[in-house]
Amino acid sequence: MNSNELSRVITQRVACDWRAAYALAADPARLPEWASGLADGALAREGEHWVATTPGGRAVLRFAPANEFGVLDHWVAPEGVPEVYVPFRVVGVAPGACELQFTLLRQPHMDDAAFAHDAEWIARDLRALRALLEAPAR
Repeated sequence: MNSNELSRVITQRVACDWRAAYALAADPARLPEWASGLADGALAREGEHWVATTPGGRAVLRFAPANEFGVLDHWVAPEGVPEVYVPFRVVGVAPGACELQFTLLRQPHMDDAAFAHDAEWIARDLRALRALLEAPAR
């Protein structure tokens, strides 16, 4: 990686129908089950927004409206930092299989090490989401 890299698409193949994956991933209340970078602690709805306790402190979250296209885009506004746009998709790739596609956009304050750290964190969270989606029904 180099400092000229402005974005990175992090993917995870999942043995799950894309609609089921979308339904789980689109539910903000389920974020603490897999999104450690976004909702590592308390998560609460406040009107149209959600408020999460993240590793960096409190953050206000907004989500793309429910849709039939697998778009899970969201916006994160950590305290004292401008809102960050987060493109995220669930794409059906075969019957009973999908791919999670998360685009990490480098923020102006990020050096190469911080960008790489965020990419690793996102990959870990996507693996956690895959494990949740592929777990046998209880």
